Amino acid sequence: MGAGRIGGEVAFLASATGLVDELVLHDAVAPFLHAQVLDLLHTGLDITISTDLADASEADIGVFAAGSPRNPNIRSRADLLAANLPVADECIRAFRGFSGVLVAITNPSDANAYYISRKSGLDRSRVIGFGGQLDSARFALALRERGLGRVGTVLGEHGDHQVPIFSRAAPDVPELLREEILTGLRNASIPVMKGKGGTVFGPAVHIVALLRAVVEDRREVLPCAVALEGEYGIEGCSMAVPVEVGREGARRIEEWNLDPWESARMQEAGAFLGSLCAGLPL
Repeated sequence: MGAGRIGGEVAFLASATGLVDELVLHDAVAPFLHAQVLDLLHTGLDITISTDLADASEADIGVFAAGSPRNPNIRSRADLLAANLPVADECIRAFRGFSGVLVAITNPSDANAYYISRKSGLDRSRVIGFGGQLDSARFALALRERGLGRVGTVLGEHGDHQVPIFSRAAPDVPELLREEILTGLRNASIPVMKGKGGTVFGPAVHIVALLRAVVEDRREVLPCAVALEGEYGIEGCSMAVPVEVGREGARRIEEWNLDPWESARMQEAGAFLGSLCAGLPL
C-alpha cells in the first residue's frame, strides 16, 4: 500500500530477488500506479500484479508505505503523525480479515505500527514497525569510520530518540563520543533528503531483508518496532527492540542487558513514544 519512492523500490527489489511472485499494488495517484505496474512488467520478471486493493487481505505480507513522506522541511518523523493517521485508517480497512504479517514503514513508523496493531485488532506479533535496521546500518557505518567495529544495533525510536547499543559493539566508547555519534545518527538522512529528495536504497534493502526473514521463517533477531507490554519496563507504545522474526512475525522479544547510558535513553524513548501513542484515537 503506497507504490511511491520506497514502496515501489521494495516491490521491485522483492520481485527481482525472487522473494515474491505475486504483488498487490495500491497508490492514491492512479496514473502513477499504472506507470509503476508497467515499469515492473517491462522487467520481464515472472510476477503477477493486481491493483485491486480488495486482494490485499489475502496476501502473506502487507507493506504499509503510503502517506506523506519526510522531506528536508520536516524536522522530525513524529511531525508526520497527524498527516498520516487517516492513511493508516485506510490501511486498517484494506487489511481487514488479514492473516499475514504487516510491516509499517510510513513515518512515524513506531506510532503507526502501534496504532494499526491496536485499532485493527491484529496480534502485536503480526504488526512490525520498520526503522531499526536502517538506523543500525548507519550506526555500523559510523563505527567503521572511526575504527571502532563493524556491526552495531540501534533500538528505541526511529527518530531522535534512537538508542545505539554501544555495549554490544564498542563498550569502551566514552560518553562524549557516544553523544557525538548519536547526533550524527539523528541527522544521517538529512544530506540524502537535501541531495535527492529522500532515502530509497537503504530503506529498501533492509525492508526486503525483513520481508525475507518472514517469508523464509529465518527466525533471526532484528531491531524492529513491536507493541511493548512491559518489556524493558515500557508499555503503551511500539518501539524497536531485538525481535526474533519468522513466519509468524515477531516470534519473541529479547531483553538485552543494557548499560546505564543505554537504559536511560531507552526509558526516554519509551516516554516520548508513550506520550505520542497516548494521543492516538484508539
